[in-house]
Amino acid sequence: MPLTKAVIVPGNGAGDVERCNWYGWARKQIIKIPDMRCLLKNMPDPVTARESVWLPFMEEELGCDEETVIIGHSSGAAAAMRYAETHRVFGIILVGAYISDLGDENERESGYFGRPWEWERIRGNVGHIIQFGSSDDPFLPWEEQQAAADGLQAKLHKYTDRGHFQNTHFPELIDAVQKLRAAA
Repeated sequence: MPLTKAVIVPGNGAGDVERCNWYGWARKQIIKIPDMRCLLKNMPDPVTARESVWLPFMEEELGCDEETVIIGHSSGAAAAMRYAETHRVFGIILVGAYISDLGDENERESGYFGRPWEWERIRGNVGHIIQFGSSDDPFLPWEEQQAAADGLQAKLHKYTDRGHFQNTHFPELIDAVQKLRAAA
């Protein structure tokens, strides 16, 4: 299947996603890629980011399918991984991915972390797995990010100076989407 669409799934608490972090900027860059669409919508349940709310929204409202690359940031990365356990997608690009609730009650309430990750099923349902992480992330220990990369056998882009990727521009992400589109 060709790559025709990118869906940006933000981190929790993002508010108006079009104006938060690099999300709106990235959407504008991705739609410049020939024959590519990009969806970015405010998520329901934006603070707790419950799996039981976000995954149906990703399927029914955002239409994540075999022609979609899901770009998930933080809680959005957890949602992308869980979605890929049971759905075929063209690819996932994870930014600030992690595998546990980090001892945080809100993360625990989200529902993503109460069972083992099904790495083999994710790899079987996803054609391309790319991950961006930074060792200076103030919220995610590097070991969490590395564990996600190891389980997914992701192509990992490791930085030492990007924190939690809350900047307003993210050109490396656009490069990754362009390369996936060219390979499709």
